[in-house]
Amino acid sequence: MKAEGAARMKEGEELPPLEIPITRTLIVSGAIASRDYQDVHHDAELAKAKGSPDIFMNILTTNGLVGRYITDHFGPTAVLRRVAIRLGAPNYPGDTMVLTGTVDRVETTPEGDTATVAVIGANGIGRHVTGTVTVTLPAGGGA
Repeated sequence: MKAEGAARMKEGEELPPLEIPITRTLIVSGAIASRDYQDVHHDAELAKAKGSPDIFMNILTTNGLVGRYITDHFGPTAVLRRVAIRLGAPNYPGDTMVLTGTVDRVETTPEGDTATVAVIGANGIGRHVTGTVTVTLPAGGGA
């Protein structure tokens, strides 16, 4: 799954999908780790009282999972330069989010290769996240 270096960054390249089971533990621990104590991310009864069928994942957890998806693919030398995402359908416990990505553009500089990757994360009710990630593989620093 990991790249062999900057040569793997090719326009049009499709990254392998990553399936992430959405568990209560993932939702709650992600909210706690990002210091997001809103009740809709940890208290099912209060989430329901506010109109949600259950607790749901926060954007910071999603942002971290998108970053993980990119660095898992491009390797430990990959540097995330920009992560720009938009949320859609909520991630509820018991579902699975499948992340997919496509390399849109690659630019080679003396510092290394920089790619813009379009990312989509879909679950059972629709697209949870869409966005782009800009990632650089340093010159001479193969994954």
